[in-house]
Amino acid sequence: MSLGPVILDLEGPALTAEERDLLRQPAVGGVILFSRNFQDPDQLAALTAEIHALRDPHLLIGVDQEGGRVQRFRSGFTPLPPAARFGALAQHHPHQARQAAEAVGWLMAAELRAVGVDFSFAPVLDLDRGLNTVIGDRAFATNVNLVTELAGAWCEGVRAAGMAAVGKHFPGHGGVAADSHAELPVDERPYETIAGDDLVPFTRLIRHGLEAVMPAHVLYSHVDPRPAGFSPFWLQEVLRHRLGFQGVIFSDDLNMGAAAAGGGYAERARAALAAGCDVLLICQNRPAALEIVAALRHHDDPTTHLRCLRMHGRGRVDRAHLPLDPRWQRGVRAAAALLEAPSLDLDL
Repeated sequence: MSLGPVILDLEGPALTAEERDLLRQPAVGGVILFSRNFQDPDQLAALTAEIHALRDPHLLIGVDQEGGRVQRFRSGFTPLPPAARFGALAQHHPHQARQAAEAVGWLMAAELRAVGVDFSFAPVLDLDRGLNTVIGDRAFATNVNLVTELAGAWCEGVRAAGMAAVGKHFPGHGGVAADSHAELPVDERPYETIAGDDLVPFTRLIRHGLEAVMPAHVLYSHVDPRPAGFSPFWLQEVLRHRLGFQGVIFSDDLNMGAAAAGGGYAERARAALAAGCDVLLICQNRPAALEIVAALRHHDDPTTHLRCLRMHGRGRVDRAHLPLDPRWQRGVRAAAALLEAPSLDLDL
């Protein structure tokens, strides 16, 4: 059975009988986990093993484990700094900031792979212009070159630990103030401005093998009348054709307020697929998830299936031996130092 186009969430720390049946539906391709699905690393490892055992090839398991405000698993995992801490360090010690980004990227990915999680929806490639508090310190910096350099190093660490990266939020969420979880933000800048600024980190990291991209639920009103996640112009013309991206395009959560621009839930799902998304996220709304899974029960795209296979985690680190790995020790030191004093010299 191939992987379907829908990634959905679970109710709690263990699968219910209903969820086992749901995850076997052909339209389902994976699961996104949240804090409510986590008690401790042992429980999480058992949960991911059960999910993976349901299908062959196994369902994808993702999580938002960026660091800072967005770290779903905490107890038993290393506290991770927000991306902005690397940017702060780079102001005084650019080489050490790059080393730290790579070390912490490896640490994040290795700890997730040790409990069976395939990937994290990260890194954030948006530019922090001080406009959007939802992005804020989740962004590495304001400077395009600095964002590209630090995110690139972070991705290198992630890949070395056996995990793919997901760049978000294409083509850039930093130019608006509104929160797309609640409403549709509108960015009135022309394409030329966005292409010469916000698009640059995506362009450069795609050239270096970025495996997946998540578009923003943002309307770029001077470019296209549809939000980026529902726009064939942004996803097919720009991302696929102009930038040559061959990886997975994940929609942002179709339950977010900004996604209402796509219509009802089944309508949103079909519109996102038609625009160019490969995989659809639907979270915090089980009736909507059921509606989408039913509507897409006959959907089958061999190209998407092949793209999604790249998102499976590679290898598996023994969690009990992870603290003995010098790379884990280096990542823990870097993370702790950045959380304590982000602009000081690090001993890496």
